[in-house]
Formats: sequence, structure tokens, C-alpha cells
Amino acid sequence: MKNLIVAIVFGISIFGFTGTTFSQTKIGYISTEELIGSMPEAEKANTELQEYQTALQQQGASYYKELGELDSLFARDSATMSKATKELKRNDMIALYQKVQGWQQTMQQMIGEKQQTLLGPIQKKAIDNIKLVAKESGYAYIFEAGSLLVSPPSDDILPLVKKKMGIKDPAPGVPKPGVAKPNQ
Repeated sequence: MKNLIVAIVFGISIFGFTGTTFSQTKIGYISTEELIGSMPEAEKANTELQEYQTALQQQGASYYKELGELDSLFARDSATMSKATKELKRNDMIALYQKVQGWQQTMQQMIGEKQQTLLGPIQKKAIDNIKLVAKESGYAYIFEAGSLLVSPPSDDILPLVKKKMGIKDPAPGVPKPGVAKPNQ
């Protein structure tokens, strides 16, 4: 009987303690995409990424143009070519065609690597500041805003993080900068 009473008292104290613990846990959320998009260095990185992507697309276009020219020349001159020359030209076209085929995949990989190089440090800075604000403000958990269906505005820590980072919101009517995503 004495053990039963001790178990009940112990259970009540544990239940009461965990209930108190849960009620003191602060949970917040933030849109990291919006935070990163508002960072000045993100705009510079996005511009550089777009320029890089444009240069790669121009390189790809030159491959297509070269392939088209080779094909036209081959079609025009193949009747007068020797068998060995035809074979050589055909092999050149096949090699260029394979290069063109692999270019899209290579280009996407190169853009992804460049994006990680440019935006990785910016994302790290944003995450580090989110963690710092969460710790300073007593938040135990911070969730990504996009994954929440319902959330009270008071738990959005975006304004706190922006303030910590010295980021000012644009004037009303001025579009917010965003994080560029490579064209697919």
C-alpha cells in the first residue's frame, strides 16, 4: 500500500512537472526564404548567378549553332566527299552531338554548384542569426513558416532576426527582393 501511494505521488509529480515544462516552451517560426531574400548580399549573389547562367546558356547555344552548321555543310558537300572524309565528318558530328546532349546536364550541375558557392555562406549567416535570436528570445523550437498550416503572428521571429541583422523592410509599395532560382 505504501508503495502504491509513493507511485501515485511520483506519477503526479512527474505529470505536473512535464505539464509545467511544456507550458514554458516557446515555439516560433520564420520564413528563411524571405529572410535570405531581404539580405543585401543575396541580391548581389543572385545577379552573379543569373550572369553565370546566361553565359552557360550562350555557350550551349554556340554548340547548337556549330552542330547546325556542320550538319548543313555535310548535307551540302557529302555527295562530293570521299568515303574517308564522309566518315571523318560524320564522326565529328556525332562527337559534337554527344557534347550538345550532355551540355544541359553539365550546365545544370554547374549552376547548382555555383548557387551553393554563392548562397551557401548567405544561408549559413541567416541560420546562425536565427539560432542566435531564438536563444536570446528563449525559443526552444523554430519551424520553417512554409510548413505550418496555422500560426499566430506573434510567434513569427522574422522581424526579430531582421532587426538583429540590421535589415530594414522596404518602403510600402516597393517590391521585396527574392531569392533567385536557376531557370530550369
